[in-house]
Amino acid sequence: MGKDYYRTLGLPRGASAEDVRRAYRRQALRFHPDKNKEPGAEERFKEVAEAYDVLSDPKKREIFDKYGEEGLKGGTPTSGSGGVPNGPTFTYTFRGDPHAMFAEFFDGRNPFDTFFVPRGEDDDDETFTTFHVGFPRGRPPGARRQDPPVLYELRVSLEEVYSGCTKKMKISHKRLNPDGKTVRNEDKILTIEVKRGWKEGTKITFPKEGDQTPTNIPADVVFVLKDKPHGVFRREGSDIVYPAKISLREALCGCTVHTPTLDGRTIPMVFQDILKPGVKRRIPGEGLPLPRAPEQRGDLVIEFDVRFPDRIPAASRSLLEQILPL
Repeated sequence: MGKDYYRTLGLPRGASAEDVRRAYRRQALRFHPDKNKEPGAEERFKEVAEAYDVLSDPKKREIFDKYGEEGLKGGTPTSGSGGVPNGPTFTYTFRGDPHAMFAEFFDGRNPFDTFFVPRGEDDDDETFTTFHVGFPRGRPPGARRQDPPVLYELRVSLEEVYSGCTKKMKISHKRLNPDGKTVRNEDKILTIEVKRGWKEGTKITFPKEGDQTPTNIPADVVFVLKDKPHGVFRREGSDIVYPAKISLREALCGCTVHTPTLDGRTIPMVFQDILKPGVKRRIPGEGLPLPRAPEQRGDLVIEFDVRFPDRIPAASRSLLEQILPL
């Protein structure tokens, strides 16, 4: 029998999207290996991430509700009228990083920065409440303090945000030797699964990957998504803007703009109305995937840059004065 993602998150079928978010928050905090040292916690943490990945995505959830895990992962045919298989198959495999998903869910913040005491497993979104023990920042005298986060830029192209990609980042950090006193330099490769549509500024946190010494708690290493400059487009949220240069004649008399897309196509757009400098026209659904609903996309915005002539011949000037309104 296949996995029951609803049972993994402790949810009934028919739970709302907000219920799914709350359940993931509760279970991820409960089984996070940084806090839960019980055997099997790491595996449960991964199972919770996979369950959230499926149930938070409307398309995956619909297929799971109809066919279960076997259908979702085995290549379930989409159906036409009457339930007859029709068209391509949908095959799902969870390839996400549970720690990256956790970091994205909490916007790069570490929810374990202070001491927490659980109020009970059945509480809603506020699963934990801060517990102050009378010492500064909740730490007893002489306790080690975690170093501030170490930030790095993760530069990605618009094409990589459009399609999603895997980035491998090499870091060098200090690690304690077995004697607990001396340190060594160590290189490590960190793998980042850039999800489709991630916004600039998205933070991906790798807990405690900073320098380790006998007297500190290693800093978290945080990668901050940064867009690379693009030769054609610029980004505005989930929309992409294409600056189209047109002549004054085209602006007044109409034109066809052959608009490029991020996936290499060209869309011819015919305009017959007057196009003033700075005016914009939208092509719906040709932008970047929406971060929380990557099956939907933003718009491709055409922004017109009207090129005016440097000079006009005298004969043309007289004609224009007769034709153009004041």
